[in-house]
Amino acid sequence: MYEGRVRFIIYSITMNLVLCVSIFVVCIRALSEGALRPDIVQVGAVFTFNTINGKVARIAMKAAEDDVNSDPSILGGSKLSILIHDSNFNEFLGIMGALKFLETDTVAIIGPQTAVMAHVLSHVANEFHVPLLSFTALDPTLSPLQFPYFVQTAPNDQFQMTAIADMINYFGWGMIVAVFSDDDQSRNGITALADQLAERRCKISYKAVLPPDPTAKPSEVKDQLVRIQMMEARVIVVHTFDRAGILVFDEAQKLGMMESGYVWIATTWLSTILDSAPSSKTANSTIGVLTLRPHTPDSERKRAFMARWNKLSNGSIGLNPYGLYAYDTVWMIAHAVNLFLDQGGNISFSNNTRLSRMRGGALNLGALSIFDGGNQLLNNILQINMTGLTGPIRFYRDRSPLHPSYDILNVYETGYRQIGYWSNYSGLSVVIPETLYTKPPNRSSSSQILDTVVWPGGTTKKPRGWVFPENGRPLRVGVPNRVSYQELVSRVNGTDKVQGYCIDVFLAAINLIPYAVPYRFIPFGDGHKNPSYYELVNMVSLNVFDAAVGDIAIVTNRTKLVDFTQPYIESGLVVVAPVRKLNLSAWEFLKPFTPLMWGVIAAFFLTVGIVVWILEHRINDEFQGPLRKQIVTILWFSLSTMFFAHRENTMSTLGRIVLLIWLFLVLVINSSYIASLTSMLTVQQLSSPITGIDTLVTSNKPIGFQLHLREELLLLWLMNGYI
Repeated sequence: MYEGRVRFIIYSITMNLVLCVSIFVVCIRALSEGALRPDIVQVGAVFTFNTINGKVARIAMKAAEDDVNSDPSILGGSKLSILIHDSNFNEFLGIMGALKFLETDTVAIIGPQTAVMAHVLSHVANEFHVPLLSFTALDPTLSPLQFPYFVQTAPNDQFQMTAIADMINYFGWGMIVAVFSDDDQSRNGITALADQLAERRCKISYKAVLPPDPTAKPSEVKDQLVRIQMMEARVIVVHTFDRAGILVFDEAQKLGMMESGYVWIATTWLSTILDSAPSSKTANSTIGVLTLRPHTPDSERKRAFMARWNKLSNGSIGLNPYGLYAYDTVWMIAHAVNLFLDQGGNISFSNNTRLSRMRGGALNLGALSIFDGGNQLLNNILQINMTGLTGPIRFYRDRSPLHPSYDILNVYETGYRQIGYWSNYSGLSVVIPETLYTKPPNRSSSSQILDTVVWPGGTTKKPRGWVFPENGRPLRVGVPNRVSYQELVSRVNGTDKVQGYCIDVFLAAINLIPYAVPYRFIPFGDGHKNPSYYELVNMVSLNVFDAAVGDIAIVTNRTKLVDFTQPYIESGLVVVAPVRKLNLSAWEFLKPFTPLMWGVIAAFFLTVGIVVWILEHRINDEFQGPLRKQIVTILWFSLSTMFFAHRENTMSTLGRIVLLIWLFLVLVINSSYIASLTSMLTVQQLSSPITGIDTLVTSNKPIGFQLHLREELLLLWLMNGYI
């Protein structure tokens, strides 16, 4: 009994020790997790609230913050806090706001909204190891090599400009006008567009630069549009921001530039207005415009968020794709921070030794601290693999997003309609990109398709893309003022009009062009002698004339100066000889054969008749009878074979062979006679002692030639060894 009590006491002590150790371990783990996971994870954001994207992004980021904090599986109990700074269209205020975030232990910054601030803040992010994520600063020159801590969470303008270049190439236009704001993002975007167009043998003929948004004034915009009106290109790409963009279309409508013949392509700024702040004024001034919108695939989560949006925004503004990118960017940071903490990372900051000497003063730069885990958090962001409202989210090694794509919209009176898609995978298509991703990529010209477009002016006929404006300079066409051979080209006496065969050919070619080409004929020469054609061609090469029309020979030295059309008159040297008049007589029918030939033919006829009589008269009754009858039969038989009208039958084999050979010869004789007689009676004969250039060289007779052909004659004779 005593031993049982001892065992019970030992067992109780052991269980108590185990319980104490367990409680101690749990407490230590709780204390450790409390030390690793902070109560608040602070993220900064820099935007201009008084812009469409600023308003949408503010609402979307707040919604994402609430959703992250309501999910206990994210951040392990820590709370996400997003502090938003209003830059108020001022890059300096934006930069100062970002610096304030770096004083308050911020692990990441969302923004900035513009590329101007992004270029500056990226240097700051590099210095303090704070990832900078932006879905609106999409300047393609923000390279990850130069700015490793800057991440673009939406497709940058390189993809958008590739899409526009594919559209221009699809419609077959060769040159465009670019209208853009004088800021980094717009300027570098147009540079990327120029590169893409050059790959497709297109070009930007003029760049209309506007003051940075929103400082552009109507008078400045109007001046640029008036210049564009005077140019040939009618395809205009507008790459700017919402305020300057709407101002461009308002002024263009006043100038009559929203009518038929013009093509307007706006970048994504216009689609954000149509989605978030549509108005009847905007719709009226942008009818027929093509614009792009970042494509986001349809999903249940996206539809649910869109259903929530009216409540989130209180109906103040509509949702656009950049609101979806803002929401997903917050979730990307939350997942990356959660992974960072799971990896044992500690959110800690240290002083920058290079700034410690600058402590104190109003700026207090020494208070800025370096995020110790910034590099690890950046790697987590770049390795993210999740599905958000914008679809699958992953980054390639060059930090480009997975399958960037755009919706192509056509604006009309009551809104817009979608005419197709563009994806970096298969180019232009009317099929949604998600379907094409399941098939091999196809960039062939036959696979590039868009729906019908309603262009400015309400027409569905594709504009030609360029015109000769009424106030433009017409083509200066030089015309030789000839004295001789005026049937080719000549000036009408007392007027500036020209006429002739060459002019008729030129006008016929002009009429085949499906648009108006203004031109002006300028006579060349004094009218007293034929002008020098070499000088006329040289004036085209010197840009005195834009073109020349006339009987201009194509020779080697001239082809070195200008380009010629295909020749429309047969070139070469010809001999002009008089025509011999025919004096026909009653015996003209005998001239096809000579008298000797007629005698030979008559002898053959008589011989064949005698031979056939010899072979047939013994056995053939038709060749028998009195002598007179047999002589008449021989003559009749031989002559009637000329017309294949003989009635006597041949019965002997030799007779038939002779007759067959003779009938063939008669056929040849008849054919030759008819051909010769026909030629003599219908074709006039040329009579000239000149048989070629050899006759010209050996004779001493005068030779006439046109003055402007002297060089060609000398060259031809020299090449043939006559000089």
